[in-house]
Amino acid sequence: MVEFYINGQNVEVQIEDEETVGDVLKSFEKTCEENEAAVIGITVDGKQITADIFDQEAAKELGKNTKFEFSVVTKGSIQESFENLSVLFTNLSEKMEGVPLALQNGQNAEVIESIKKLADNIDEFCHVATLASLFPDTFKEITINGMNFKEFFADFSQILLDFEQALQNNDTVLIGDLSEYEICPRLAAISQALHF
Repeated sequence: MVEFYINGQNVEVQIEDEETVGDVLKSFEKTCEENEAAVIGITVDGKQITADIFDQEAAKELGKNTKFEFSVVTKGSIQESFENLSVLFTNLSEKMEGVPLALQNGQNAEVIESIKKLADNIDEFCHVATLASLFPDTFKEITINGMNFKEFFADFSQILLDFEQALQNNDTVLIGDLSEYEICPRLAAISQALHF
């Protein structure tokens, strides 16, 4: 019996005229498109199918117990992730604005926590933005301060590098200035852009 797993969940699927692994992959891709979803990972019988081996694996006959595992992302789940990130960036923007005062009051642990959250959220945002590129019709219109994601982050990463340097040098004045005047408004802009 052919087994199907989507994002770790076992799913009942009827095999009709599919004879090869490729037939199944093609019909699954069609189903995904109809449901505003995209496949981001495929494993067949425990073997990860990469672009390099896709054609040779797709040509294989379906076995009696072939096991398909798909990692799938939907347009809705990306939108939801962007909404959640919008809220996180709003909160972070407020925290970063408060960094100069926190530093003056010796609340270094709080500042470090905010900076850690900033790094985690930017990582998460980049991951979701990459997935969003699978749905260009829906998400390519998103701009931050009139720039696409790539342009925005090219600009922002320079500020983050300066910020990292200021942290290493323990330059609290520069840390405070960058937090309040450079990072905070950009986080607010990201939040605004992700709010659908």
